[in-house]
Formats: sequence, structure tokens, C-alpha cells
Amino acid sequence: MRVYLGCGGYSNDDWTAPGLIYEGVRKDGYLDAYARHFDAVELNSSFYAIPGLKAFEGMARKSGGRTRFAVKLNRAFTHDRAPTDADFDRMLQSPEPLRDAGLMGPYLAQFPYSFHRTADNRKYLLGLAERFAGHELAVELRHASWDKPEVREGMGEFGLIWVSPDYPPVGGMPEPQVHVTGDVGYLRLHGRNEGSWWEGKSAAERHDYLYSRAEMDEWAEKIALVAEDLSELYVFFQNTTRGHALKNIPMLREALNARGVPVATPDPGDDGRLL
Repeated sequence: MRVYLGCGGYSNDDWTAPGLIYEGVRKDGYLDAYARHFDAVELNSSFYAIPGLKAFEGMARKSGGRTRFAVKLNRAFTHDRAPTDADFDRMLQSPEPLRDAGLMGPYLAQFPYSFHRTADNRKYLLGLAERFAGHELAVELRHASWDKPEVREGMGEFGLIWVSPDYPPVGGMPEPQVHVTGDVGYLRLHGRNEGSWWEGKSAAERHDYLYSRAEMDEWAEKIALVAEDLSELYVFFQNTTRGHALKNIPMLREALNARGVPVATPDPGDDGRLL
């Protein structure tokens, strides 16, 4: 199993703090600096506006061919749920430079908590699977009504990747387990900031959480149990606030290696900063 470790997004201005990876780095150099430390990134900007070909060409170039990109579907697909044919065309065609460079990871469909398991929503998800057939599509379903073996079995039949999550223990959401629906696994670690998950005024506030070493050991154990069932596993830390993810990724890497799951440590070259 090839494990890819990275963060939800790379445009994090608070990583310019002393000792973190963007200290003294201009904003247009963030991706280059990021790619020296992590071999995967979840692209957030595509949720708000689908980048064009030239933007994706720039990402492939600035990452130096070192980083896989998981591309988040635009909100038209997951929140508004009224994508046009033009939206599908742009979402499928624009990342072509990443495919050409061998840097394309799965698409990510991040549905909101309000997307319950209803007949209409099941039909919508099936339609989405059909339109993205031939492409890896990871699906995060935040409402607990989807957290059932038969749902994952159906997703596997249609080639969809179940996103295994780690949420705060607030109830009503899927349990923190690694589930396998195909050759590729996908894990999103949101942190466990129970107090601000519903009341937080921003994503940064909700994800303000530093995992302990024991919590990283817990996830390493779960990952090791499915290592022989997967060819690839993407693990994305969403707790980027104040550089928490920068501290947690080395913890998980170390915990996985200790359990016989090999994870490469990128060589940052001249840029030796991480913490």
C-alpha cells in the first residue's frame, strides 16, 4: 500500500509563523515549499471556483512533480446540487495538466451534514457516480444515516471511494473507522474540537485541534489493519490551523512505519524547516 500524506489546502497564511514551513516565503512560493514536505494535497480552491487549465498547469509546475492533488468538487455538485453540463465539462477537463504530469489523485465530493440518506439523495449520488465514471471519486457523507455496510457495498459496486473521517465526538456523524470500498482508500482527519464544531464561526476555528501521539497511534493501528486491502491510501489532515497538521503528520508517519506500514519521508532539500 502506498500512503500519501498531506493537508486540506496549502494556502495557509498562519504557516508563516517562525519555524513553520512558510516562514519568509512569498505567497506565490507556498506550493513549492509545501511540495518539499508532503506528497499529497487536497485542493480547496476548486470548491469555490473551478480553476482553468492554466491554473492547473501552474500547480503542476510549482509542485515540481512531487505532490499528488485530490481535487475537491465545486459546491455546485455537493451543496447547491444543480451542476450544469458546463460545470461537469470544466470539472472533468480542467485538471488535465495534472493527469498529464501523473499528479492527479481522486476527486473529492464533500457533502454537507444536511445531505441525508433519502431516496432523492441516493438517486443524485448515483447520477454523480455515472457522470464521473472512469475517474476516482471519493465521497464524504457527513450524516450518520449513510454510515451503513450496505451503503459502502453499493459505493464499491459503482466505483466510489468511501471517505473515512475523524470528527469530534458530537454525535450524528459516521464513526471513526477506516472502511474500504475499492483499491484506493481516503481518510480525512478533521480534529476533535468538540466545543467549536457546530458553534465555530470559521473552518479555522472548527479545526483548531492538535492530535496527541496516542490518537495518532490509534489511527495507525486502524490503517495497518487494512494495509493489505488497498493499493493506495490518501490521508489528509484538515487541522491546519496554527500549523497543527504540520506537527501531526510526522507523528502519524512515525507510527505507521513502526507498525510495518512504510511511509516515505520527503527530503526538503535546502529547506529543512517543518516545525
